[in-house]
Amino acid sequence: MTAYLIARVDVKDMTQYKEYTKLTPGIIEKFGGKFISRGSDIVLLEGEEEKRRVVMVEFPDLQTAKDFYHSDEYQAAIKVREGAAEGQFIVVDGV
Repeated sequence: MTAYLIARVDVKDMTQYKEYTKLTPGIIEKFGGKFISRGSDIVLLEGEEEKRRVVMVEFPDLQTAKDFYHSDEYQAAIKVREGAAEGQFIVVDGV
């Protein structure tokens, strides 16, 4: 079953964060993932305003999404992101 990684990221240093964003597409592709949304404009329909960058990535299944996140390659990318952004990353099963 398809799974979706959803990240809400508060970017503090865009220059450093861009170095991180250069690394992630290849790692995501290696795990069969693809970007659904990558920091597009947000339209508030209800609730509190979301000011963080929202990223959605589709993976073949929940286990593959977890394998991506815990991979050596992505853990190295996280180190590049450190200090530039703080975020919340969750994975949910599709229907």
